[in-house]
Amino acid sequence: MLRSLRNIRRLIQIARILARNDALFPLEDFGVAPAIVFAAKLVSYRKAEGRPGQRLARALNEAGPSFIKLGQSLSTRSDLLGEELAEDLSQLQDSLPAFGGDQARKIIEAEFECPLSELYSSFDDQAIAAASIAQVHFATTIDGREVAVKVLRPDIEAAFARDMELLRWVARLVERTQPELRRLKPQATVETLAATVVLEMDLRFEAAAAAEIGDNFIDDPEFTVPEVDWSRTGKKVLTTRRLSGIPMDDLEAITKAGHNPVDILQKASNATFKQIFRDGFFHADVHPGNLFVLPDGSIGAVDFGIMGRVDLPTRRTLGELLLAFLSRDFHRAAEVHFEAGWVPAHQDVDAFTQACRSIAEPILDRPQNEISIGKLLGQLFEITETFQMEAQPQLLLLQKTMLVAEGTGRKLVPDANMWMLARPLVEEWMFANLGPEAKIKSAVEDLGKTIQRLPHLLDAIESGASMIKDGRLNLHPDTIRALRNGGHKSSIPPSTWLIIATLFALAAFLKWG
Repeated sequence: MLRSLRNIRRLIQIARILARNDALFPLEDFGVAPAIVFAAKLVSYRKAEGRPGQRLARALNEAGPSFIKLGQSLSTRSDLLGEELAEDLSQLQDSLPAFGGDQARKIIEAEFECPLSELYSSFDDQAIAAASIAQVHFATTIDGREVAVKVLRPDIEAAFARDMELLRWVARLVERTQPELRRLKPQATVETLAATVVLEMDLRFEAAAAAEIGDNFIDDPEFTVPEVDWSRTGKKVLTTRRLSGIPMDDLEAITKAGHNPVDILQKASNATFKQIFRDGFFHADVHPGNLFVLPDGSIGAVDFGIMGRVDLPTRRTLGELLLAFLSRDFHRAAEVHFEAGWVPAHQDVDAFTQACRSIAEPILDRPQNEISIGKLLGQLFEITETFQMEAQPQLLLLQKTMLVAEGTGRKLVPDANMWMLARPLVEEWMFANLGPEAKIKSAVEDLGKTIQRLPHLLDAIESGASMIKDGRLNLHPDTIRALRNGGHKSSIPPSTWLIIATLFALAAFLKWG
């Protein structure tokens, strides 16, 4: 009861913030607490300028760190919010006023249980960047290395725990009162956000992500990841080598430094493709503030708090889907969705083919430099309601990452398309993973996995046969009737027929042998 009252009180505060920014529409659209929404509109409503997404972004920024993270998460859900609203939320800046350098020093000393002077010979009290979860200071280690020190905000864990409790309560309320919205998985979305935030609030996880992506590019001169100083890294403090470079969107400075913008975009495109398709582990927060052009012309990346993973089967599905779209084989694009299980089998593949064409043609007909794969995926996800597509969280994060990367690329070289620049890598990967040899290799791997499971299957068959012999296992009358009449075999999977037949054979052998 006390928890519910606390959630209601917090929801009233959020509703008033939304009302002041003319952004109550999410609560209204999802039917959340109509009485609270009505009261907030009556008491706190103000007319505000801007598109709905811009007003909502301002409101979420005012609501605090948890809701900034919520807005960033929702910016991947164009299927839920529509493309324009999602795009506006993607511009939500994760920035808050910095906390004092003296507080940062205390947090570092408490983390390592030693004076700061034993860790750093100098420490800049002025933060160079401050976000919702942490802020960054420059420092020099006692052995003379220049580093960047990320420090968690004071008491941030308690604030997030409080707001996550509210969001879980709202998600349960939506699923209970709006059955038609259950397919969008609001509770699962909140849990994904909560899990992401928990990882972000333990800076050791970010350190591990930086180390992993650094290992993936250890021999790649085009993409640089700063090394982690593990001796000065803990739950609330992360120390890495300091990178000095030019922000990726500063075209004038990049050109003045003697770099060719097309070469820089080529390197960024290659790095993006390798992360997504080669490694299945990608930087999911690639705004220009996190990417730099280093003096040697390589791309330097920082801030690995938000990362995405895509398993190999999904990468292969995505690769085949992109290949089908780019070759305008819309029927194959539709088939890929059905084969992956993203669209229910009872839907009409021809109707879905038509939908794929209606989305892709306007995008693919644009000049090459304006073709956006991120926008194509985003519009594809928007038709989920019509065809009852299941939300794919890993692809939603990927789609957002593609959109941001494409936007950064266009600022750097307006006439180029990052995916066309990466085309040699795309074709090489497609052949290696989708060509005839790759399919044979995949089939052999699947067979190997099946053989590995065979002993367990035989144990299960032996156990089942023993249960039949002892009278401890009785088949359902419908199964016996189907077996007797030989009817509806197509409704029973071949593997089930094999097991049933084997059970009967073994039972007969045990009984009569």
